[in-house]
Amino acid sequence: MAFQAKQVEMSYEYSQLLPKKDSAYVDYQRFRDLFGEEGNLIVVGVEDPDFFKISHFRDWQDLNRDLKAIDGVDDIISASSAYNLEKDTKDKKFVVSPIFPKEITSQVELDSLAQNFHSLPFYKGLLYNPKTGAYILGITVNKDKMHSKAREQLVLAIKERCDQFSEKTGLVTHYSGLPYIRVINSIRIKKEIYLFSALAMGLCIITLFLFFRSFKAVLFPVVIVLTGVIWAMGTMSLLGYKITLLTGMIPSLLIVIGIPNSIYMLNKYHYEFRSHGNKIKSLQRVIIKIGNATFLTNLTTASGFATFIITNSDILRQFGLVASLNIMGLFLLSILMIPTIFSFLAPPKERHIQHLDNKTIRRIIDKLVEVTYHHIKWVYASAFVVLLLGIYGITMIKSSGYMVDDIPESDVIYQDLKFFENHIDGIMPLEIIIDSKKPNGAMSLQTFKLVDRLEKRLEEYPELSSSLSLLNILKFAKQAFYNGNEKYYSVPGNQEKNFIMAYAKNSAGEGNQGIGALHSFIDSTQQITRVSIRMKDVGTKRMEHLYNDFQMEVDSIFPADSYKVTVTGSSITFFKGTKYLVENLFSSLALAVFLISAFMAVMFYSWRMVVMSLLPNILPLIFTAAIMGFTGIPIKASTILVFSIAFGISVDNTIHFLAKYRQELSLTGWDIQKSVRIALSETGVSMMYTFVVLFFGFGVYSISQFGGTAALGVLVSLTLLVAITSNLILLPSLLIGLERLTTTRSFREPMLQIYNEEEDIELEELEIEHHDSEEEKGEEENKTQN
Repeated sequence: MAFQAKQVEMSYEYSQLLPKKDSAYVDYQRFRDLFGEEGNLIVVGVEDPDFFKISHFRDWQDLNRDLKAIDGVDDIISASSAYNLEKDTKDKKFVVSPIFPKEITSQVELDSLAQNFHSLPFYKGLLYNPKTGAYILGITVNKDKMHSKAREQLVLAIKERCDQFSEKTGLVTHYSGLPYIRVINSIRIKKEIYLFSALAMGLCIITLFLFFRSFKAVLFPVVIVLTGVIWAMGTMSLLGYKITLLTGMIPSLLIVIGIPNSIYMLNKYHYEFRSHGNKIKSLQRVIIKIGNATFLTNLTTASGFATFIITNSDILRQFGLVASLNIMGLFLLSILMIPTIFSFLAPPKERHIQHLDNKTIRRIIDKLVEVTYHHIKWVYASAFVVLLLGIYGITMIKSSGYMVDDIPESDVIYQDLKFFENHIDGIMPLEIIIDSKKPNGAMSLQTFKLVDRLEKRLEEYPELSSSLSLLNILKFAKQAFYNGNEKYYSVPGNQEKNFIMAYAKNSAGEGNQGIGALHSFIDSTQQITRVSIRMKDVGTKRMEHLYNDFQMEVDSIFPADSYKVTVTGSSITFFKGTKYLVENLFSSLALAVFLISAFMAVMFYSWRMVVMSLLPNILPLIFTAAIMGFTGIPIKASTILVFSIAFGISVDNTIHFLAKYRQELSLTGWDIQKSVRIALSETGVSMMYTFVVLFFGFGVYSISQFGGTAALGVLVSLTLLVAITSNLILLPSLLIGLERLTTTRSFREPMLQIYNEEEDIELEELEIEHHDSEEEKGEEENKTQN
């Protein structure tokens, strides 16, 4: 597995949230088949009122040339590399020529050329904003390199050269575009994998040593969880999965989730050893007494992750499958290795088991017992108040997600994105495919007029940038046909169109911009064309309204019998994917509750006990949901993960507590109050130990640079805090207060016996019971009568 783990790779592709059969996914793939990749553009922007000052402009030209020379950069477009169309009446064609020559000799020459550039409406809003003095440089990167390891080197090389420009000129350069954001995020993911794994491991080492005061009790659990991590990475390699934002969390998650197995086993080992001093007998009872319970707790935790498999989202299915499989793998490692290893080691010394009498822990346990026995009404009232506040808070939850949702507002990526939104109305791709349903239909005058109407309608939306389409190129050509007169930048008439297209056909292959870009906006049959727009990252809630508005605009302009119009692009697939994911994650949470309830029903064989055991674990979920409502944390993919994960983990404490409680019932002659006290006294210690590990283990995610990961860490830690409180106070109170209702005969005689007490026969205490014969009884009676 270590060999396989070395083969695992980072994911260099954008993770699709939509299932492949979804109509939005199908539309997006159709667009890519027709027009190619729309997410291979990196944009660099500066705000420079003196852009056309000759020294500034020459620096910008040098930057353009250096970027074009970088391996993996396919094309560059910016103000300094912009092209103009000139009419060649002799050969009846358009000549594509650069507006700015490579060498500009004087400021006067540059001013004249700049005036010419500003007279071309085609570039306004695309390469510059005349109101703010912002200028944009678009870099088309090679798609094959962007799907390989070379993409990091490519993006970093681009950024390094732009940073040199910034240092030389004193101008602040801003970077964005989906390729740039994805690469920078993947670099950060790799760093965080190592950071969180190291922090989680360090935390577990410190916690284990503080609790057990034994080097052995630290070393071997750590070796076991590290083995589990290696298994997990090897599993990913064997299954052909790559490291993503979610699967990158698995190593640290397994460390945090795997350590509690060792804590419960070592705690039980020490309890047993202190009781009778027999090492082998103690280790045997570790397996017999808590083996099945530990199996079920790991099974419930794994179930919380396994429910993500039903989402049909590749990124979540991979995360759920790898995590659930390796959680069960860690259980096998723990149950086999802890007793085996410690059977070869010397028995624990007195200092190693002193933690069982930790005064602080004991004071807390005693306080919990007092609350449970003497303040039951207050416990019930408090739980009811939390429930009411939770329900009210849930009504305030909002649902929203952003394409850069995981990036905090203080991050430079977020700030750069806002720069482009403020100056060119965003960079997130939105595409409209117009199918005229007949060959050459996209080149008809009717289609041009309808596209023009659509573009004018879309200009009214402040979230959208200026559109780029076949029509814009033809307007550009018409302006050139009329010798560059700006007022002729408009939809060509029928006769004008024929002249322009005749010139355009003769100009094929003259350049990459202008007329040469026609092929990017129309298919080979000239039946299908596209309108390309960039938009702001407005969030899924606003995007849903916009999407419906776009559909209405399209339906009102294009007759359905003559045109099929599709709204697609990364903005649409992300919005629909997030919406789909949220809906499916609610289903996965419901499935997690059902599965865990079923496992507990098998364990306890009492539906009343199952319902009661769910209450202390559902209440923390309601509390966390309420916190989200009160604090404005929206429901999105990363925050919904919290509930399935936290529920699967928190119910472990309930299983351990009720299993110990049922064991004590048989030993105390069905004395419920005494059984609760003993269960709370012994199991409560392990519950608190594991809580500390889990709380701080998930808490390390709060320092993540990704908002979703940080929210996951904070919310899971908060949920587990409420869950441990609920399981240590509310659950015992329910057992005592509702003893006749919950602790029934079916609970006494379960389908699955978790603890097999083996009767604890001590040979030295065996006695032969004397049974008198009938004759002896008769003689005894006669003696008594006499």
